[in-house]
Amino acid sequence: MASDYTVGDLVAEFLTACGVTTAFGIASVHNIPMLDAIGRRNTIRFMMARGELGGAHMADGYARVSGGLGVLFSSTGPGAANAIGGLIEARFSGSPVLHITGMTMSKFADRDVGSVHDPIDQLGMMRSVCKAAYRIRSAQQALGVLTRAATEALTAPTGPVSVEVPIDLQRVKIERPAMLDSFVLPLPPGRTPSDTEMNELAARVKTAKRPMLWIGSGARIASVEIHKLLDMGFICVNSINGKGTVPEDHPMSLGGLHGNGMPGVQEFYATCDLLLAVGTRLRARETGDLAVKLPSNIVHIDCDPAANGRTYPDTYFVCGDSKLTLRALLPRISGQMKIDPGYKAEFADLKRKVVADFLGTLGVYGGFCQQLRDVLPKDAIWVRDVTQNNTTWGDRVFPVYSPHQSVFPVGAGIGQGLSLALGAAAAAGERKTICMTGDGGFFLNVGELWTAVQEKLDLVVLVMNDRGYGVIKRIQDATAQGRRFFADLQGPDIGKLAALSDIPYFKCGSAETFGATVAKALAIKGLTMVEVDMTAVGEFPPYYPFNQRQG
Repeated sequence: MASDYTVGDLVAEFLTACGVTTAFGIASVHNIPMLDAIGRRNTIRFMMARGELGGAHMADGYARVSGGLGVLFSSTGPGAANAIGGLIEARFSGSPVLHITGMTMSKFADRDVGSVHDPIDQLGMMRSVCKAAYRIRSAQQALGVLTRAATEALTAPTGPVSVEVPIDLQRVKIERPAMLDSFVLPLPPGRTPSDTEMNELAARVKTAKRPMLWIGSGARIASVEIHKLLDMGFICVNSINGKGTVPEDHPMSLGGLHGNGMPGVQEFYATCDLLLAVGTRLRARETGDLAVKLPSNIVHIDCDPAANGRTYPDTYFVCGDSKLTLRALLPRISGQMKIDPGYKAEFADLKRKVVADFLGTLGVYGGFCQQLRDVLPKDAIWVRDVTQNNTTWGDRVFPVYSPHQSVFPVGAGIGQGLSLALGAAAAAGERKTICMTGDGGFFLNVGELWTAVQEKLDLVVLVMNDRGYGVIKRIQDATAQGRRFFADLQGPDIGKLAALSDIPYFKCGSAETFGATVAKALAIKGLTMVEVDMTAVGEFPPYYPFNQRQG
């Protein structure tokens, strides 16, 4: 008796075996057999994006909050190309996204014969933005290629991986692989450094009297070990992508106040005799294009050997899994650190001063951070787009308490926040999700608002409306002598836009009512919108580096 099980069925069952319960994308002529199998099996929720770009960001946001594999389905050619921006952001953020795209029939592939959606070197296009890209070239190798792709996406340093499945192969009937009955992805264990490396690392750390940590997204898995270092007397700063690894109300954490534009922080760095950088790139974006003066003694732990000296020079580098390395380090230094007795008190004074000084530069918006924190549930997911509000208080001082609560465009692309928030909300369970975006970013992908409507997501969309590209205007002020060309936007009335789909809508026109207005939206289960009329509240003040005296 012939089997009715196809490669399309294999794709659907493979994803379920990997623990995938939600996927994103668009149905198209070149992926129908795979999506038909997903629909028939009914074990995976498929969220229909309005565009492949939005779907890619949704898969990314889902992966960041769930800690698992984000999955995107696209068509071939233009459909796959539309996903590129989202896959680039997933690469920036290190999100394990599996992109499964259709492909023209095998006999037409790479021949430029003008078939529907016939791409030229689609595989090369995907390789240019992903960790890796593969094509399934026969039905027999489908499970092997899929396994390799998902494993690579989830192996540190994590990132997006693309797989092409030609449309004719999706329909090929095969015997169901028996190994799917007890399938487990062959994820490699993280590396524990050798005893020689660990002993040298410990020797260097033990000499420090004023040690600090800089923790990135690669350190999220090492939260327990990092807390033990803080108990020993270390202080810490986190990258934006590492927010929440240490709760940002922890007395030994500066959170996202990296020192960019903050002389007091850099002066304190100069007194530190060790910077232990864990799972971080020490990104140029967070260090003023590497201009922030960090402690000269940088010891770096990262799973990627290419991280050694990639930005700041390291005095010592250890290639290893952050959790396993710190776990091996702790017993080697426990009880042997001789921390400067005044270090903790000095740091507490610094934190009080720099937080107050920073909020003081934000004028009427200086109270927004605390107002929002007071009304937002402690476990809520904090998603945002590139806006003036986020570049200042949203990234730097808004506290989150766990590493999977914070989602933002790591590559600083505008218009990604809403779609990231949809994926985040799909993974949030009973937790509330809030997305702060500017009007420019919101209108860029506004069509995805109806994905949130259709999927009945529990999400507050907070639109900071200054009627233009506020971030661009600040850059123009600094670099184009204040000539603000092409930065003013005419957009639809946001309240009327919400009314089109009966989305509960609230408007804030004063700084004093910000928190109370958001609280009204938070009290409603489901999709709500809040517009902050920044013209009524007041102009957002120039912020670093745009508030520095020129010349």
